[in-house]
Amino acid sequence: MIRIDNLHMHYRTERGEVHAVRGVSVNVLPGQFYTLLGPSGCGKTSTLRCVAGLEVPNEGEIFIGDELVFSSSKKISIPPYKRDIGMVFQSYAIWPHMTVFENVAFPLREMRRRFSKKEIHEKVLKALAMVQLNDLGDRPAPFLSGGQQQRLALARALVKEPAVLLLDEPLSNLDAKLREETRVEMRELVKRLGITTLYVTHDQLEALTMSDVVAVMSEGRIVQEGSPIEIYQIPRERFVANFIGMANFMEGKVKAVASDGKRSGQVETSSGVLACRIPEGLSVGEKVVIVIRPEDVSLVNSSSASEENVLPAKVKAVIFMGDTLECTVTIGEQQLRMKLHPSSGVKEGSTVHFQIPSQYCRVLQA
Repeated sequence: MIRIDNLHMHYRTERGEVHAVRGVSVNVLPGQFYTLLGPSGCGKTSTLRCVAGLEVPNEGEIFIGDELVFSSSKKISIPPYKRDIGMVFQSYAIWPHMTVFENVAFPLREMRRRFSKKEIHEKVLKALAMVQLNDLGDRPAPFLSGGQQQRLALARALVKEPAVLLLDEPLSNLDAKLREETRVEMRELVKRLGITTLYVTHDQLEALTMSDVVAVMSEGRIVQEGSPIEIYQIPRERFVANFIGMANFMEGKVKAVASDGKRSGQVETSSGVLACRIPEGLSVGEKVVIVIRPEDVSLVNSSSASEENVLPAKVKAVIFMGDTLECTVTIGEQQLRMKLHPSSGVKEGSTVHFQIPSQYCRVLQA
C-alpha cells in the first residue's frame, strides 16, 4: 500500500547541506500499522513528509497503492492534495475560527469531487462518531481539551476515507495519562477501519504497543526493521538495544563456541565468564558486547552460585517505581540495572547474588 524505494533527501542550512534521508526503502502492507522510530534528527519526519508530498526528495520512488506519486528518474511529483492520504500533524493544525463540525467538513468542501450538503453532514457525523466527538460538533475548536483536539485532527484526516493515514508524532503534546489512553484508542480505531498507517514517533513505548512493524532510524537510515518483539528482544545493533527500552552492556571476548548447532558458547568479561547464545558469524577471540535487559536479571540465593551465570554484586541504589524496584548494582567496576518486584526486599548497600539466563545474554559484535 505504501512503497518507498531508495529515498534520498537533502536540504540546506546555514552550516551547509544536510543529507536527511539516506537510501530509505519501506514496504507497508495493506492494513498494516508501520512505525518509523528514532531520535530527533534521524530523518523519520522527513521521510513521512516526502510520502505526504510536503517535501520533494532528491532521489527515489514513492508509491501509494498502485499509484506512483514520486519518481526522480521519471520526473513525477504528484502534489499533496492529489495524493490519497489523510495526515495528522504534531501540532494538530486545528483551525481556531471554525467549529468542530466545520473543521472536519473542510477537506470535503475542498475536494475536487463535489459533495452535497447532506453527504457532507453524514460523513462528518460519521467521522466525529468514530472519535467520540459526535456531541461536540457545534463547539468552537479552541474550546476543546488537548485530547479532544487530537481526536478532532484524526477525524478530519479520516473523513474523506483515504487509502493511507500519516501520523506525525500526534500524541507528543498530551500528558502521560492521556497519551496512554489515546494510543490504545487510536490503535483500535485504525485497526478496526483497516486503514494502512505510517506513524512517526520518538517514543519507544508508543512504537512497541501500537505497531505491527517498527523501523528504527538513525542518521537518515533504517538500521533495523521488524515486529516490536523482534526489535526489543533481538536487537542487531548496539544503537537499537540502547534506544529501545533500558539495557545493560557488558564488553568481552568470545571464549568458546559449542558445535551443537545451537550456537551456545561463553564470553569472557571483566565480571567473569558468562554463558551466552553466540550469533552466526562470530568466532573465538572476537570482541563482543552483551546486551542484558534489566527485567531479565533475577535474584538468587548465594547457595545457587554453582548455577549458570550467577554473579555477586553490591546494591548501590534502589528506586521505588510503584510496580517495580529499579536497582543499580556493581560488580567490580561494572554497573548493572535491575528491575525487581517491590516485595524482594533489596536494600541499598547490601550484597546480593543474581542470575542472568544464557538465553537473555544477547551478544552483538563490538
